[in-house]
Amino acid sequence: MNRSPATWVLSLYFAQGLPFFMVNVVAGLMLKSLGVANEDIARWTGLLGLAWVFKPLWSPLLEAAPSQKWVVVACQAVGALALAGVALALKLPAFFAVVIAVLAAAAIASASHDIACDGLYIASLNAKARAQWSGWLGACFNGAKLAAMGGLVILAGHLEPTLGVAGAWGTAFGLAAATMALLAAYHAWALPDTRRSDAPAADGIGGTLVDVLRSFFQLPGVGWAIAFIVLFRAGEAQVQTIGPLFLKDAVAAGGLGLATTEVGWSYGTAGTLAFLAGSIASGYFTAWLGLKRALLTLIVAMNLPNLAFWLLAVAQPQQLWLISAAVSLETFGYGFGFVAVILFMMQFVAGSRYQTAHYALATGFMALGYVLFKTVSGDIQQALGYRHFFLWVLACAVPVFAMLHRLPIREEAPAEAGAGAAPAADPAPAA
Repeated sequence: MNRSPATWVLSLYFAQGLPFFMVNVVAGLMLKSLGVANEDIARWTGLLGLAWVFKPLWSPLLEAAPSQKWVVVACQAVGALALAGVALALKLPAFFAVVIAVLAAAAIASASHDIACDGLYIASLNAKARAQWSGWLGACFNGAKLAAMGGLVILAGHLEPTLGVAGAWGTAFGLAAATMALLAAYHAWALPDTRRSDAPAADGIGGTLVDVLRSFFQLPGVGWAIAFIVLFRAGEAQVQTIGPLFLKDAVAAGGLGLATTEVGWSYGTAGTLAFLAGSIASGYFTAWLGLKRALLTLIVAMNLPNLAFWLLAVAQPQQLWLISAAVSLETFGYGFGFVAVILFMMQFVAGSRYQTAHYALATGFMALGYVLFKTVSGDIQQALGYRHFFLWVLACAVPVFAMLHRLPIREEAPAEAGAGAAPAADPAPAA
């Protein structure tokens, strides 16, 4: 029996977001608290993002499963086990290598969950219902960010003085694991078990994948499109990686010396709410102007607010409200500008033979850009110091501006551009 979407859509997309943010953001703060160097944090947590880069390659295998429901439940269960593994590994002598290995399992499960989750949503709801619930998807995904970066990070900060760093963060990851286990159990009951009669045959997957890849690289303007998609998040990927570490690093090392709880409040809570506000405002703005006319403004909004981190690095203020305001300005700009690449990718693949698969490939290239710049950001920061690093981040936007006039963007009516123009989600490096 198919249940009302209200019983599963909200929890499903919360479950999509929680392991994503635990792997890609919270793990970095945890490792910083445990004394790991910035360059090691950026390099190894950056490589974890390869799961989202390559997920289009195994998406046909997951699509061939007759029941997306049980793929979703299995991925959530694996994610729960992996997050629990992080909690258990923190007190081991060689904790770093074990934690990275277990986080890799969580990343693969999370990336696979993205595929099955979206497939289940599309297959289980008609077009009208999908439209009605679409606005909630990003809200629930970012609700998981608020829970992880706000709630769990703040909790870990409160527990550090009594339980020690390893005990505090083990508790935070243990709670995340328990949440995922409960969601998996709930979804085994609540998710619709929509069976596909047209699932692709396993023996035809290889040929289809080759055709998908070939036809993607034959799309008009594909070279410029890929370059834009890969470079669009160059600055933001580095700020998202180093920014929280900068907030936490000692003042003598060029950071702001915030406690873990303060990072949770400023970056995890205020920053996340500002991101949501920026995403919503961007949707209306782009609907009003259309993508082609709005694109320059969106790119400026995506990159110029990174100046706030440079100003923080220069002044090194100690007032939490002032730091939170600067962080919120940056994350508002990120939320406002990020919609540009999402809408560009949607428009670029619109009308192609494999529209869904081509969009997945485009998001894979977006994730690749995120991973590349995140992975090297720690080494660049160590070489330049925080002040010059944040100037470098601003310079990373120059190639994106330079290629604007070469992008294959069609003229469209503003109303058309606004149909789905506010995906208030952070799929980096995904989704």
